[in-house]
Amino acid sequence: MATYPSLTRKLSLKWDRHAPAYDRMSEPMEHMLGFAQARARLFAGLSGTVLELGVGTGRNLPYYPQDARMIALDLSRGMLERAVHRARVLSRPVAFLVGDVEDLPFADASLDTVVGSGVFCCVPDAARGFREIKRVLKPGGKIVLLEHVRPHGMLGLLFDLLDPLVSRLMGPHINRRTLESMRAAGLVIEREENMHSNWVKLVVAR
Repeated sequence: MATYPSLTRKLSLKWDRHAPAYDRMSEPMEHMLGFAQARARLFAGLSGTVLELGVGTGRNLPYYPQDARMIALDLSRGMLERAVHRARVLSRPVAFLVGDVEDLPFADASLDTVVGSGVFCCVPDAARGFREIKRVLKPGGKIVLLEHVRPHGMLGLLFDLLDPLVSRLMGPHINRRTLESMRAAGLVIEREENMHSNWVKLVVAR
């Protein structure tokens, strides 16, 4: 069960409502923040059993490796419906699941890689989500994330000020200290690369 079940339920319903217009709504930010250009790098060289968290409408599907067993999970059924349709158009074999990052429906040490893009800005208890990822990864398995995080300095203070309004209107938080949450969960960050200033990052951890 999620740490905050009522909040998780509200998030699921919110993303269901956003699903029909999500791609159009987020397209400008995708390119401005470098997400569109960086998505392919999430999946470079991956094989084995790979889980994508927060698959959303399936924007990452074109980059899935052909020689991996792909599993795609999302909290929102509305988002998943669009991802399933996109996978059919692309003829991509993917197992789709409705599920919660905080309570992953997988056995211990069962996945080779966990991937996510723009996921942990929305997870109510990020540290718990990272502990779940650590639990389901095989020894030597890795997590690869493309995330926006709280920037340094005065910009970070501005993000703190704006976050309640942004998260209420859109859903995502803009001031998450994601790397700190990863370390608190016992993950070891191997690589951290700035994709846009210091607040959109490509992160590899184990």
